Amino acid sequence: MVGRVTSTGASADAGSGALSRAPSLEIRRLSFAYPDGHPALRGIDLTVGAGERVALLGPNGAGKTTLVLHLNGILRGGVGEVVVAGLAVAPPNLLEVRRRVGIVFQDPDDQLFMPTVRDDVGFGPANLGLRGAELAARVASALAAVGMAEHADRPPHHLSFGQRRRVAVATVLAMEPEILVLDEPTSNLDPASRRELADIVRSLDVTTLLVTHDLPFALELCPRSVILSDGRVVADGLTVDLLADEAFLAVHRLELPYGFDPDVHRRRAGAPSSAPRLQFAPPDGEDHGTGRAVRLDTAGLPPVTPGSKP
Repeated sequence: MVGRVTSTGASADAGSGALSRAPSLEIRRLSFAYPDGHPALRGIDLTVGAGERVALLGPNGAGKTTLVLHLNGILRGGVGEVVVAGLAVAPPNLLEVRRRVGIVFQDPDDQLFMPTVRDDVGFGPANLGLRGAELAARVASALAAVGMAEHADRPPHHLSFGQRRRVAVATVLAMEPEILVLDEPTSNLDPASRRELADIVRSLDVTTLLVTHDLPFALELCPRSVILSDGRVVADGLTVDLLADEAFLAVHRLELPYGFDPDVHRRRAGAPSSAPRLQFAPPDGEDHGTGRAVRLDTAGLPPVTPGSKP
């Protein structure tokens, strides 16, 4: 069943990591440098439980896209390890890993190229060998999950941008992924389309990694957030707590919209006033106004060189 939609409109324990099966994603000491020598990732450790919805936040150039491209092996050659639902991201496993990790690009036109919506959604499963009634059922289920079943025979370029975004999500759901990665999903969406997309994401029982600069959208959908800055994880904790720390956000070039108060959301949700979180200081150990500096221990990290192999 595509997306495993639940009767309550959200996965059991979504965002809590309390599901019993193995973690959907484990990243251990991942470091990577581009051929020009620029270090893009510096010792990333991250575990995402099955069924969690986690926001990946950070300024431009923080390493978010580089990290995401490691999840299905598009980028490799650094040091460290990435494991998807118990399967290492390594050459012998790439076909299955790329089925398990579905990435929805920021621009839906980058992944819609067939004559009809139905053809686009069926393209991936057909390449896995599905045919006939099984393929048709997979396509129908994916389109129903995003509310686009009635548009199955339309050309994608005749749809609105918001509709194309939903079809792009369906192309990934049709592969029945373990992890759904949404890259800037609210970009260029009007308020109604943004709300509709949020409702769709909430309805899916699938581990979700939300890469976004839209901090209120992250707060709405993801109980947990991870903040990347300069290739490092600088914070990992409750979204509502991270977004309430204006000084910390400013250090890492993140800003809430004018007038937005995350404490209002906290009070409505009945969330606790504070929660433990992981925070690393910049490499120089300076506080930079956060008041909670902790030196990043890099002693155990191997050096990162362009093109080096794990």
